[in-house]
Order: sequence, then structure tokens, then C-alpha cells
Amino acid sequence: MRIAGKVIAGALSTVVFAGTAYGFSTLSSLEDITRSDVIGTGGSTRQGEQPADGALDILLVGRDARKDPKGNPLPQSVLQELRVGDNGDDLTDTLIVMRIPNGQQEVKAFSIPRDSYVPLPGGGKGKINAAFGRGKAAAAAKLRASGETDKDKIEQESLTAGRQATRQAVEDLTGVTIDHYAEVNLLSFSEISKAVGGVEVCLKQATKDENSGADFPAGKQRLSGGAALAFVRQRDNLPGTDFGRMRRQQVFLAALAHQVLSAGTLADPGKLNDLIDAVKRSVVLDQSWDVLDFVGQMRGVSGGGIQFTTVPVVNPDYRYDRSHPSATAVQVDPVQVKAFAAGLIGAPPPAAPPGAPKAAVEVSNAGEAAGLAARVADVLKGKGFAATAAGNAPSQRTSIVRYPAALAAEGAEVAKELGGLSTKESADVPAGHIQVVLGKVYAGPGVSDGGSAAGVPVKTDQPQPVTSEGDNCID
Repeated sequence: MRIAGKVIAGALSTVVFAGTAYGFSTLSSLEDITRSDVIGTGGSTRQGEQPADGALDILLVGRDARKDPKGNPLPQSVLQELRVGDNGDDLTDTLIVMRIPNGQQEVKAFSIPRDSYVPLPGGGKGKINAAFGRGKAAAAAKLRASGETDKDKIEQESLTAGRQATRQAVEDLTGVTIDHYAEVNLLSFSEISKAVGGVEVCLKQATKDENSGADFPAGKQRLSGGAALAFVRQRDNLPGTDFGRMRRQQVFLAALAHQVLSAGTLADPGKLNDLIDAVKRSVVLDQSWDVLDFVGQMRGVSGGGIQFTTVPVVNPDYRYDRSHPSATAVQVDPVQVKAFAAGLIGAPPPAAPPGAPKAAVEVSNAGEAAGLAARVADVLKGKGFAATAAGNAPSQRTSIVRYPAALAAEGAEVAKELGGLSTKESADVPAGHIQVVLGKVYAGPGVSDGGSAAGVPVKTDQPQPVTSEGDNCID
């Protein structure tokens, strides 16, 4: 069970929104919440400044951690109530970006599937939920190699490195500059769902699933603790399995936001104090987040509600390594994801390269997909590049963009547009030319025909966005 933290990822924001009605005095106690230097002073939004990209962007992360923010193991009673074992790992199984547009009322939040196959910080590709563990392990190994023996220091500094790697992977995929970071875990779910007195959900029909413990009648019902966890863990007998489960998590978060912002919670000092205490015991924030200043900036935002959706998906069952049938992931197109994220705040999609570059981009296919070079060349043409298909190349597994020294900037731009391919400066490439070689595991724009603007099809049967003001009755 690696998704328990998902259902509570929006709780911190809703608590802070609640402060716009409840006042600063009670919320001031949030200043002693656990902190981690995830953003750094260079990337944070300083007091009184408007975010440069047109929105305040918050990354909400749910971790499958069996420890509290101080590193102490969760009580066995909590693990038993939530029906989880003692063993956890360093995966981040919830990644939600909340975009709060400058001067606008409605908050837009979007989920990134945990199995999205993307370039990872440090090199190579993998599922985005592995960025945390990779970053954490690399930092811990480096500290030990330097002679550090303090276990607590190694743990805390490597946790920070894992958080930074996660933030970087999300920024690289979405094009969004993350201003603030909030992290929750199993304890967060248990504490906050109880503090608000449960969350009301609605099912169109009765459902039961032994693996998650779900056993619910049809209709509206209020859930907390282990029952609420079973609701958002269920994947069997749901349309879309993992995507159906993600839909449930969005519905639960929307209902939680509605519950926190309702008069019943805001008008009850006891409930609000319990909620704030729960956040303090179980949430980690970035070091630079001034919570009280944030409350001031967010006055009035809650009136527009919160909308939850999911990034565009190319293939939910993508085989990224054909030699291992079980090696599947969720294929996403970084170009489409960036345009999607920008569009949520009314901004235009990321600009195409200015003017047509002087370089001739030659695309060759070193894999097995028929017509791939031509499709990718068309994608690059749509971005303003002078690209042509150069036929097939000797077989190779990975993709690469090669260029002469004079065209380093243009080569890097081509690599970025194709999903973050590896690059190599080479004296063997003719002057004025850039060579793109598409390997067997290429998964970027153009990998399939299907007619989207970026050259790859998008999953079009996704349901309507979930809102905190909607009915949101689901299967």
C-alpha cells in the first residue's frame, strides 16, 4: 500500500485558506511546523512579490513513510487502524501541483500519475515517483563517503536531497517553477481526516474490494481514518484501475477542501484547532514558506473553489522495456504537459524557438517503430525547426542529439522539445547540422501517430475536472 498519503495532499492548503476567515492569531502556531530546505531562497516567492510565471505554485507530495516528520516510527496502533504493514519505501505516490493564479479566485490543481515515465535528475529515465528515493540514496552515499557518521544528520540531509530531486523532476516535466513544497504521509491522513470529523463522499453503487478493505454501500457517507483510506486505496472493480483510484483521491480531496472551508469547521474553534494541530504533527513544509504571509496573499481565493484534474496521458500502459513484459509505466508527453500546465492559468503554451533556426535537423530512426523519424521531424517542424527525416540508422537502445560546438544552444533546444534527450557535442557532425538519433526506447513526441499537435495521441476519455463545490458522485 503505497498511496495512503495521497488523500491528504491538499489539507495544508485548505487549512491555510481557512485562516482567511478565522484570523491570524490561531494560525501563527503553524510557524513551528517541521521544515526542510527544498526550495532555497533563490527559487522562493519573497514577501510581497508576484510569481514570475503568473501563479503561485505549490507542490503537494504524499509519501509512503511509516515515520513522522521527526523521523520517529508511527505507532503500531496507527498502522493497524490504517491496515498497513511496518515496511515502507522512499517512493512519492502523490504528486499534485496547485496553481493559484495572480489576482484570480479559482485554484487549479493537477495530479501527475506516480508511474509517469520521465527523465530523472541525475540522468536516465524512470518513473517519476522514484526521483525521491534516487536523490535520497545518492546523498546518503555521498555523506557516508565523506566520513559522516551521524545517522540523524545523514537521514535529514538525504531526505532534503530526495525532496529536491522530486521538485526538480516535477519542474522538468511541467515547466512550472515550484514556489513552495508540502509533504504528508500516513500519519497526516489519519490525523487530519479525524480532525475534520470525517469527509462526505458519494458512490453511485455499492462496492467491495478485499485488497483495500473497501466495503461501502451506495449513496452519501462520511468517512475517516481506516475507512477513508480504504476508499482511496481501492483500485479493483473500478474503471481505469489506477486512474479510477486517482479519481477517487481527487474527489476525496475536493470533499475535504469543502469540509474545511465550510461554516461548520470555520465556526468551530475546537475543530479548527484540532486541524491545525494535526497539520503541525504530520506535515513538512519548505524552509522559505512564510505561512502567515501566504494567508495574507490568499485572502478571497477560497471563494472561487478548488478544481482538480490530471495531466494529459499518452499511454497508460506503456512498455518502456520490451525485454521485460512487466516493465510498464504511464507515458506522458512533456510538451503537452507543459502546455496543459500553462493553460490552467490562462497563459499561452511555452513559446516555440524564436524564428526558424539556421541549423538543419536530421532525424533518423535506430529503433523498430515504423515511420518514427518522419513523425518526429513533423513535430520539430511544428516547433519552428528546419527538420527532415533521414531514414534508418544502425540499431541502438537510447536516443541522442548530436551537434557541432557552434550549435550547442540549438541542439539543447531540440533535445528539450523531444522530452529531454541526451546530448553530445561532436566534431563529426557537419557544420550547420544537428543529428537526432531515435533509439528503441524513445518515448517522446511523435512516438505514435494519432494526430495531436505534438505528434502523439492524448488519452481523451478522461472525466470532467473535480471541484470542491461539485456533487462528485462516482462509481
